[in-house]
Amino acid sequence: MTGSAESYMRHCTLCPRECNADRMDGRGGYCGAPAQITAARAALHMWEEPCISGQKGSGAVFFSGCSLGCIYCQNYRISDGSLGRGISAKRLGEIFLRLQNEEGAANINLVTAGHYVPQVVSALELARAGGLVIPVVYNSSGYEKVQTVKMLDGLVDIYLPDFKYMDRTLAAAFSHAPDYPEQAKEALAEMVRQAPSCRFDVNGYMTSGVIVRHLILPGHVRNSKAVLSYLYETYGESIYISIMNQYTPVRKFPGYSELNRKVTKREYERVIDYALSLGIRNAFIQEGETASESFIPPFDCEGV
Repeated sequence: MTGSAESYMRHCTLCPRECNADRMDGRGGYCGAPAQITAARAALHMWEEPCISGQKGSGAVFFSGCSLGCIYCQNYRISDGSLGRGISAKRLGEIFLRLQNEEGAANINLVTAGHYVPQVVSALELARAGGLVIPVVYNSSGYEKVQTVKMLDGLVDIYLPDFKYMDRTLAAAFSHAPDYPEQAKEALAEMVRQAPSCRFDVNGYMTSGVIVRHLILPGHVRNSKAVLSYLYETYGESIYISIMNQYTPVRKFPGYSELNRKVTKREYERVIDYALSLGIRNAFIQEGETASESFIPPFDCEGV
């Protein structure tokens, strides 16, 4: 680990929670992550947006731990940081090159890497020096600190953040982050600054730009409408929006009965109709049955 990365790990303030945890002593903060990079899977992933996965597959590296920790997280088996394998930045760079050179990945997809950004920067620099040329995707909860996102400037080509809430009450109840709307707005603005226009190659794969994902939560269409309204009014057609109906109830929530079911067809239609009424055209819309645990990959440390 470089001295710069170690200094961040000694007093970690990489995410908006600013725990100031000493991760070098193994005291993970809110994200539950130690100083050493911990990943649970590094393999081709076929279930992203068509311009990300395509026919080749996205070279997805799933990092363990999460600074947001939504109670309904479908990747809860790794989001608490308890599952995964520790690796060095050098090894991570080698994984990136393997995904490109041996697996034929369309891109490198960094899934929930915010709490390892200094190490990821080192890994990307090593990989670039070793011949990494495919686009790099930063796949995020949206709950990011602007200063941390700025570290990725020039290294990330595509930003793929969530924008979960405009409702602070929901953000507090479901993610223990009442400041989510404000933090997500600021982080997204920085992402768009770095990747201001969406570009695609001749095969339809995205090469640069921002796709914002919004997961519709059952019973909360109003929140979804507020998110879409903000995104379109602020960014127009400079970004793409992925409107997702794949909410999967992986656990029971006694205090929030609405989270114990899938999003209904009618709820999804109401959100899509609203998006169309706003004039949103740069959108990805899911069709058919997508709320299934089959979309959750096995976190068996494959490729790590």
